[in-house]
Amino acid sequence: MSAMKTLSTSGSYPSTSPAAGFGTRALRLVSGAIEGLSAMFERRRGRLALLEMTDDQLKDIGFSRADAEREGLRRPWQ
Repeated sequence: MSAMKTLSTSGSYPSTSPAAGFGTRALRLVSGAIEGLSAMFERRRGRLALLEMTDDQLKDIGFSRADAEREGLRRPWQ
């Protein structure tokens, strides 16, 4: 009975197969890919927002229209 308590309260189980870490590695890979895509889309949204700003708004943040267009037209992964 004490072995049962130890097992149920430990929260983790020892690995018995060589492929036991595969799920963890796959999860990290997918998680990293999702985070990368999320960051890429966030950059794209910010660049599109620059293109929608007026010249006065761009001047307020220290950008020229040419700067905004150059940044706004970059590919999302750059």
